[in-house]
Amino acid sequence: MTETMRIQRALARAGVASRRHSEDLIAAGRVTVNGRVAEVGQSVVTGTDEIRVDGKVVQAPVESEWIVLHKPAGVMTTRSDPQRRKTVFDLVKDVRGLTYVGRLDYMTEGVLLLTTDGKAAHALTHPSGGVERTYIAIVSGDVDSAVRQARRGVELPDGPVRASEVHSTPIKNGRHEFHVTITEGRKREVRRLCTAIGLEVERLIRTKYGPVELGKLPAGKSRALTEVEHIQIKKLVKSVIPSDPLSSRA
Repeated sequence: MTETMRIQRALARAGVASRRHSEDLIAAGRVTVNGRVAEVGQSVVTGTDEIRVDGKVVQAPVESEWIVLHKPAGVMTTRSDPQRRKTVFDLVKDVRGLTYVGRLDYMTEGVLLLTTDGKAAHALTHPSGGVERTYIAIVSGDVDSAVRQARRGVELPDGPVRASEVHSTPIKNGRHEFHVTITEGRKREVRRLCTAIGLEVERLIRTKYGPVELGKLPAGKSRALTEVEHIQIKKLVKSVIPSDPLSSRA
């Protein structure tokens, strides 16, 4: 299958480097297309044009792949960790060019998307996209008051948190499930929100990211996107980043 796309995207899709680093490689004259030095932004036909970096042939980009992972607590959302802690990439198959969509901190569990489509990953995490993320926090404290505060909006040092949905469910031993849906992905945002409204967090699980729900997927296990989820993600990406005739389809 051939696709027409900008060369920096082709390099990123092939797993050579990030799109930004690919642009640097091109600008440095290290990339050729059919024997000629490439230019940033030029179009290429994957599977037809011969692309080389430092003289080495770049294999055609892999088809866009998506993985839904149930990230357990105590796993890093990163490609590698200096302390050699387990990462999310240790839990999924080795796919060239795979990246995560929206980081989960070390102790937060739940649904994490991974994809080889850098454009889609950017669209799904960009604040302008307004993609909803739903969390359940197991908490203790004055939950009724906390829910009222969260519904009014809470000011954090890096800006306000305005949840699109907040409610709580009592469980046992004075604890509650605190359900909150936000449309941003700032660092430790839900944990910081809970602290600001007087709740102590025992456990935090992301149960939904955009159209993708965690469901009954066991911790540490992964699955492919369903056909419906894939269609919904394509629509989300298109709404954030307008179609580019030189970009591949998501």
